[in-house]
Amino acid sequence: MPNGPESTGVPETPPLELIPLGGLGEFGMNMMVVACGDTAILVDAGVMFPEPDLLGVDLIIPDLRQLQQYRIQALVLTHGHEDHIGAVAHVLPHVDGPIYGTPLTLALVDPKLAEKEDDARLRLCAVRPRDRVKVGSFSIEFLRVTHSMPDCVALAITTPAGVVLHTGDFKIDQTPLDGEHVDFHRLAQLGAEGVLVLLGDSTNIERKGVSGSERDVIDGFEEIFTSAQGRIVVAMFASSIYRMQIVLDLAFQFDRRVAFVGRGVIENSQIAERLGYLRIPAGVQIRDSDIRNYPSQDVVCVCTGSQGEPQAALPRIAIDDHRHVKLERDDIVVFSAREIPGNEKAIGRVMNHIARRGADVVHEGIKHVHVSGHGSEEELKLMLSLVRPKYFVPIHGEYRQLARHARVAARVSPGTRVVLAENGDVIRVDREGARVADKVPAGRILIDGTRSGEVGDEVLRDRRHLAGDGLVVPVVAISRQSGLLEETPDVITRGFVLDARTETLLKEVPGLVAAAIEAASVEERTDPGLIKEKIRVDLQRFFRKRSGLRPLVLPVVMEI
Repeated sequence: MPNGPESTGVPETPPLELIPLGGLGEFGMNMMVVACGDTAILVDAGVMFPEPDLLGVDLIIPDLRQLQQYRIQALVLTHGHEDHIGAVAHVLPHVDGPIYGTPLTLALVDPKLAEKEDDARLRLCAVRPRDRVKVGSFSIEFLRVTHSMPDCVALAITTPAGVVLHTGDFKIDQTPLDGEHVDFHRLAQLGAEGVLVLLGDSTNIERKGVSGSERDVIDGFEEIFTSAQGRIVVAMFASSIYRMQIVLDLAFQFDRRVAFVGRGVIENSQIAERLGYLRIPAGVQIRDSDIRNYPSQDVVCVCTGSQGEPQAALPRIAIDDHRHVKLERDDIVVFSAREIPGNEKAIGRVMNHIARRGADVVHEGIKHVHVSGHGSEEELKLMLSLVRPKYFVPIHGEYRQLARHARVAARVSPGTRVVLAENGDVIRVDREGARVADKVPAGRILIDGTRSGEVGDEVLRDRRHLAGDGLVVPVVAISRQSGLLEETPDVITRGFVLDARTETLLKEVPGLVAAAIEAASVEERTDPGLIKEKIRVDLQRFFRKRSGLRPLVLPVVMEI
């Protein structure tokens, strides 16, 4: 029977589907399914850090149910930041194939797989820029881009429907510290050959101009090294390898010793040095425990805690509660990181504590000690101009950033059709064009890293009242000025088994809370975040030692 008009004998190109499960309409949790025909891959597997009201939650990852609808044949990572690799261990059971990433990215992923099955680490496949790998009917090419850490790539994914270019996180650094430039030539070549869809980072679209080079902070740091009479303490993200290099080089130049303080910067500096991404000049590095053996004016401390996290190094240093680092009057503390929205109060409290120690506080608003790793408007325009895609999907940012990026794209490339999408939208590209064709569940999974793993929404709701071995709520009223107790603490319990033994324990709690507050410094007592943490830790230790019970302790501190 002859072929009808609908049957030409040529197989029809299957539709391309792009499904963002995280990272659109928010910062963090970056994760994207790319599927065409019988091939599907996952690009990035990131986490988000919880708000304080998510009790007992350590991490937030995207809802992974949708991954069960596909046979995910590879996980492809753009770079090593937590909002792109933090969920790798959780995604692994849904991936039937290798994990591709650059050497530094995989070195940062490796510790996350320590508790997984023995073959998990064997699935890590290192790639370098301009490498290509085949995954089913896809060919994936890795392209160098610059960002705030080394070894970052964009992805050119050739599918049966056409080329999908995923920028990853990027900026255009014309003078990168490691000499590795954005692969403009290949990006332009791909643009000339024809890119079907560009998925573009939108983080800094609201910033005019360009973000600048990592080298731009050197002058600001040189001024600090020149003028500092005492110790220099630099707080940064643990992944800021380029910033570490700048501090190390200046320390060598000014004959100072550098100590890494805090688990994150210690581990990451060791990994980066081992792989050759961080060069530590001979004789510059000392252990944190050796800081006290050197005069203050000879030491630089690189530490974690730039966001005011209570258990990180800098907040402990700020309240004089760190074993190895004590701030003195001539010291300078540099915040060399952006303020993540929501952390402003915590960061402000840490700065106030540092000022009380007599040390000087330097941040981005005072001196040029930080530069963003994300491209500003002109850099994002340049990417659009180079690639000239048929369709453009803004990714990585809150909805207002995605919408602004869409408007900018329409001006830069009038022939490009923009598809605005959010998490869970199924972007389908076929003969009819590109559009949001469907919606799938795209919620959040709350992860408790210390207990049972995944925390469902209903479990979290119950946990707020009845968690583990119950809930113990010490209610404390303290003076806003002195931090002294205004009255005897009350203790409220929910779901906590009451018998003769536990009632005796509960009678001791008010005295323990009072003692914890009395033992704290004035600064700790007048900082609700710190005093809550101190009470919580002391009471959890008390219950565990005396009874083996592990109730969730949720202190309520009222300032009067």
